[in-house]
Amino acid sequence: MDEILPLEAELEHFLRRRWRSANDIPDLRQEILTRVYRYALETRPANPRAFLYRTARNLLIDKIRQQSVISMDLVMDFEALNVCSDEADPFDTTSARQELQMLQDALEQLPERTRHVLVLRRVHGLSQRETAKKLQISEPTVERHISRGTRQLADYFRRQGVVRTVRKEKLSEARRDDSA
Repeated sequence: MDEILPLEAELEHFLRRRWRSANDIPDLRQEILTRVYRYALETRPANPRAFLYRTARNLLIDKIRQQSVISMDLVMDFEALNVCSDEADPFDTTSARQELQMLQDALEQLPERTRHVLVLRRVHGLSQRETAKKLQISEPTVERHISRGTRQLADYFRRQGVVRTVRKEKLSEARRDDSA
């Protein structure tokens, strides 16, 4: 208790940075402290501070697993998120779920044929020829739908304020190629 309780404010700050609902923070903090206390009754952790944060991280992962926020049928399967991995960071996982929801919303705004082409090609990994055959359209039509759909998705994300940054090395490389 002497080592964990002084970390309570720091723990709360940690939780506020990583959990979207401020109303849940007191309950999360209490659950973490309870888990740490129960464990400490049996075995004293070698590094109490590290154990506290590992417990907090694991609780957040458990809470994220319990939520069924998104139907991921169209976008990707659950295993691709690596949620069950010990390396999963709750903030990254929550952010990934939000991005998936945005992608699903963006896909739903596409014309039906364009959406089907994109899902078959990019999600299911069908070739251009397989996609054309399955949808009974020509390969150049598949290509046009991919091009149009990709532009529409990029425009959607731009309107939502989602901008991917280009790493400095790649930007410098592109500038060198342009000047050559």
